[in-house]
Amino acid sequence: MVLHAAWFRCASALALVVLGAVLAGCAIQGGASLTPPDPGAGEGPRSGSRGNAVKVALLLPLTATGHTAAVAKAMKQAGELALFEIDNPAFQLIVKDDKSTPEGARAAAEEAISEGAELILGPLFAGSVQAIAPLARQARVPVLAFSNDRQVAGDGVYLLGFLPQQEVGRVVTYAIAQGHRRFAALLPEDAYGKVVEPAFRNAVTQGGGVIAALETYPPASNGMVEPAERIVAAITQAEEAQHPIDVLFVPGGPEILPSLGPLLAYAGIDSQRIRLLGTGGWDYPNIGREDAFLGGWYASADPRGWRQFSERFAKTFGSSPPRLASMAYDAVSIAIKLSSQPAGARFTAANLTRPTGFSGIDGPLRLLESGIAERGLAVLQVQSIGAKVVDAPSGFGGSMLSSPASRVN
Repeated sequence: MVLHAAWFRCASALALVVLGAVLAGCAIQGGASLTPPDPGAGEGPRSGSRGNAVKVALLLPLTATGHTAAVAKAMKQAGELALFEIDNPAFQLIVKDDKSTPEGARAAAEEAISEGAELILGPLFAGSVQAIAPLARQARVPVLAFSNDRQVAGDGVYLLGFLPQQEVGRVVTYAIAQGHRRFAALLPEDAYGKVVEPAFRNAVTQGGGVIAALETYPPASNGMVEPAERIVAAITQAEEAQHPIDVLFVPGGPEILPSLGPLLAYAGIDSQRIRLLGTGGWDYPNIGREDAFLGGWYASADPRGWRQFSERFAKTFGSSPPRLASMAYDAVSIAIKLSSQPAGARFTAANLTRPTGFSGIDGPLRLLESGIAERGLAVLQVQSIGAKVVDAPSGFGGSMLSSPASRVN
């Protein structure tokens, strides 16, 4: 499926709210018409190509099952929204189904490259990114992938996914800047815990803080009780010894925190005296229902840009987007912004890793030579309903990617 930016321009005089109808009714260059596809229906018709077209591929697991299919469909729609809002009539987005497998991703990448794609956006899963990387490198086609697995980054593969290490560093650095020095941590015994623990240790040490206590727990609810009691006991003992701990780091998300919060409260954690810290997993609507987390700080994308994007997406497509949709919007936006440059000078490593970076739906970001996306993150404070920004992200001086309506001042 090939989507042209010029095709989307035919609706520029219409309100954004009718974009869904526009997608179904406008003519693609080449004479075909396009109805937004059912993710289960495979690829739609392709238009004829133009000699001066800038072709960029978007690889997504469109025919996956369950939640993955819904996320892929929304990410494709987010890419369409970027086409509508950011204008380059020569830009073509070639949408390919990677079938949610490494083999499918490689086949999709081969097709896209054979059709002239100069840049690949996606895939979503690390295994699929790893599968297409050698092919893309051989063809000298850079990849902006949606994974957050650092092991697949580098040598022309750039990750747009949010890295927990950056979230840990941001919130710990902020806490130290507010005068906190003595830290405790309660970490899950899983792959996520193994990633955040060294990041936590490094951030505290580099900031001049001290880790006075650290406990781990198995993810099962019945395994959390004793570690939670031990960490609260360590905090109490430190206070009695007149070396009080003033921060407790509790990373996790909605699959863990609703069980852990009551245990911390029952064990006697006093969130009025102990500041709880978390990562982007805290960014879910009901976290404030647990008293233990009220007033806690966590690092995440600035929510203001997301709210505006989400509203525009819902008006256009009739449903709220999943959180990953913004990455697809920003990826297509980066591609369109760079596509105005001459052939051979568009998607170079120098352009993709420019020091000023870019600023998109989720705030400022810049791609590093290592293949990692460095993101400007906000620090938010949990409230009984939602969260508020207590420290906004700082940018890199890059140009905005989002439409004027979605810009964060």
